[in-house]
Amino acid sequence: MAGEAAPKEIPPPAAGDVGFVLISTALVMIMIAGLGYFYAGMARDKSALSLMLISLVSLSIVMIQWFVIGYSLTFSTTSGAFLGNGQFAFFMGVGGDQTVIASLPNLAYALFQGMFAAITPALAVGSIAERFNLIPMCVFMVVWTTLVYDPIAYWHWGANGWLNALGALDFAGGTPVHIASGYAGLALALYCGKRRVSDDPFKPHSMSSVILGTSLLWFGWYGFNGGSAGAANARAALAMVTTTLAAALGGLTWLVIDYVRDRRVSALGFCSGVVSGLVAITPACGHVSPASSLAFGFLGGFVCNYASRLKHQLRFDDTLDAFGIHGVGGTLGGFLTGIFADKAFIALDGTEKLGGAMSGHPMQIVYQLASIGAGIGWSFFVTLAIAFIMDKCGLKLRASAEDEEYGMDHAQMGEFVHDYVADRVSNSIEMKRSGSRDIAAVPRISDQSQEPAKLIE
Repeated sequence: MAGEAAPKEIPPPAAGDVGFVLISTALVMIMIAGLGYFYAGMARDKSALSLMLISLVSLSIVMIQWFVIGYSLTFSTTSGAFLGNGQFAFFMGVGGDQTVIASLPNLAYALFQGMFAAITPALAVGSIAERFNLIPMCVFMVVWTTLVYDPIAYWHWGANGWLNALGALDFAGGTPVHIASGYAGLALALYCGKRRVSDDPFKPHSMSSVILGTSLLWFGWYGFNGGSAGAANARAALAMVTTTLAAALGGLTWLVIDYVRDRRVSALGFCSGVVSGLVAITPACGHVSPASSLAFGFLGGFVCNYASRLKHQLRFDDTLDAFGIHGVGGTLGGFLTGIFADKAFIALDGTEKLGGAMSGHPMQIVYQLASIGAGIGWSFFVTLAIAFIMDKCGLKLRASAEDEEYGMDHAQMGEFVHDYVADRVSNSIEMKRSGSRDIAAVPRISDQSQEPAKLIE
């Protein structure tokens, strides 16, 4: 109409920004492989390969779900406050334009965010490692991503999401990724119950795999957090700096706590502390100053160290500390964001936000608590409902006692992470079939015996 201003034309995305986000996408994909190594190293050798596999299977399954409906449910621009619609189903309309984020073509942004969706259910699996059925877990991942991850991510990052409208801050996935996966892990651990005890001790079988996995996770986290800026700019650099400092101090804090308590340092403890610092800084990495990130690293390492030990006092089996590190660390990071978010650093890319309590905006803490509470409640209870319904449909997530006794790799794959594990498991099966109770008479490389399982007292 005459007299009306012409709509503002969005400039084409800079090639450097697109390249940066595509590289960040590849870095997040490396995190998924790193998670497989991290979890496999922490587990016993008879179930290690299944944990490596499920991480890559999660990538495959969730990326198909993301293409079909997940991206649309999370980032549609024509939907209400609670959940997206079918606007981008099967990537319809997802081309080179910039409908969702001004700095990127939709295809680049969709692929980047798909990696976030893919790693999240794989994180939750750590809570029931060594006792899940592989095929039902694949079904669970599809359903869980659709009913849990997609809604929570939409609330925070969708154009019309209610937490986005409220003003909750989450730069790179503190609630959609870490709180959602951590509390889903807790729900699964409580629903599926504890592992059954056999004579082989519950301890990491390969610290080299744990260290390799930690290194890949830390490396990939630069894409996870830095890429969330959506452009190669000063705020992306800020996210990478705060990520580095929080990870470094998280690892050192856990190391010192272990030394004070046990008078020796622990490689596993250091790696757990690094991941705790990374988790804690995730929601805040582009919102806080480098100095403030040290608080996230220190408190992340400190709080998650003690949270990971609570399972012994509270008598639940969070096998690989998915809840203790991701659930608790994500909760801590979300809360601290409400305190330390700094409007001056948020403005590095031109974004205008009021910041947190230390910027004179204490209401931000309330917004963060709303984000945390919604994420915890939705993830925990919907996960329980999914597991219950799957059980009733015959898709049992919990493996049988015999499968657990000989390990998930033998029961569900017939392949092992090491050849000597195959020999030991075969000897154990032959011993049981022959009725022999003389374990010493069975030749084996490992000192870990394979007595029939019994429930943890």
